[in-house]
Amino acid sequence: MSILIKNGTVITLGKNNRVLKNHSVLIENGRILMIAPSKKLMGRYTTVIDAENKVVMPGFINNHMHFYSTMVRGLGKAKPSKDFNEVLKNLWWRLDKKLSLKDVYYSAIVMMINAIKHGTTTLIDHHASPFAISGSLFEIAKAATIAGLRVSCCYEVSDRDGKKVRDEGIRENEEFIRWSKKENSEYIKAMFGLHASFTLNDDTLEKVSDTGNSLGAGFHIHCAEAISDEMDSLKRFGMRVVERLNKFGILNDKSILAHCVHIDKKEMDIIARRGSYVAHNPQSNLNNAVGIADVVGMSKKGIKVLLGTDAMTVNMPEELRVALWTQHLRQNNPSAGFMEVARTLLFNNPEFASEHFGVRLGEISEGAVADIVLIDYIPPTEFNENTVLGHIIYGISEEVVDTTIVGGRVLMKNKKLNLDIDEEEIYRKSRELSKKLWERF
Repeated sequence: MSILIKNGTVITLGKNNRVLKNHSVLIENGRILMIAPSKKLMGRYTTVIDAENKVVMPGFINNHMHFYSTMVRGLGKAKPSKDFNEVLKNLWWRLDKKLSLKDVYYSAIVMMINAIKHGTTTLIDHHASPFAISGSLFEIAKAATIAGLRVSCCYEVSDRDGKKVRDEGIRENEEFIRWSKKENSEYIKAMFGLHASFTLNDDTLEKVSDTGNSLGAGFHIHCAEAISDEMDSLKRFGMRVVERLNKFGILNDKSILAHCVHIDKKEMDIIARRGSYVAHNPQSNLNNAVGIADVVGMSKKGIKVLLGTDAMTVNMPEELRVALWTQHLRQNNPSAGFMEVARTLLFNNPEFASEHFGVRLGEISEGAVADIVLIDYIPPTEFNENTVLGHIIYGISEEVVDTTIVGGRVLMKNKKLNLDIDEEEIYRKSRELSKKLWERF
């Protein structure tokens, strides 16, 4: 199958980022075969997409997501919370205990449809459903296969619901990782999930470390999201969170530490030395009033900072904009952090995802996978390699995604889904299930 995207302005990103005006992109068998001036690519193709007055760029990647939170939208039954720990107890830990496997599937497929509409083509998910664990990751994988997206799954192991639930979570991670390795798909991958230091005992960290490292897995864990995580670690174990995770072998070059709002410089040095990644989630951090991570400081230490949304959105350019504004505030400098923040979504996210999925993501170049979005955009000022990042953050981010392609499969065209699913029925079923979930809440 061949697809020709013609007459567009191509933003290649990647190591040799270029802006190619009036160019076409030829896709064959899910890979980018050629990028050339439009007049040089003439002929018959299975599908032709006209990208006039549109930018053609790599699909966006979300490196920290929680699909299961979809069904909380509009819920007003949680008690007001004065701090992050109360947010967990009053909302999220009440919700996740009530999830069924059907809830897991529908919350995932709904958010994946939303992701397609916003040009997000790859998502790294972190899942929790303590009383519907077995098979939960496979439900998410089923939804991802139907939606046509690239998705990585893990289950959030914790001690907060007892050893039986903990052990079931460990098994779900192990089974899914083994299945993922056997399938060797370019679309579905696995990590080993953990909640956070303050809900994990030493014996659990030891079990998880032994299992995950024996499987060659990366770990995905919340780290120092609130100051209470650090205080708990210091009080109970006499060391800071990153030191504790490092002690148990959780940090490796495949691991993601989500948030890291309250880590200090010594912890940054440990993360950099281990080669682990940090997923920054600014909108969630603002919403939970936990603080703003020092993206500039971490970047200076050599840490690869990624961008996630923690389920606040699947609109990655929106998250990128907030990341920049908050970094200005964090550094008390309206000129600080531009490149450090731009790098998170546009360069670091693809670097991690390319290694994780085993294919070249996040760039339009010959041989890279054809994960491509077309976005309506007519630049009002000079548009080239020197100005493109500013255009993405201040302009393209505000425009509408027209077409989303993953692996050469057109998932949305002309702003209409191109999937063999009944979107209205999926949303109707989601409303039905969420109503029952709220009654159980």
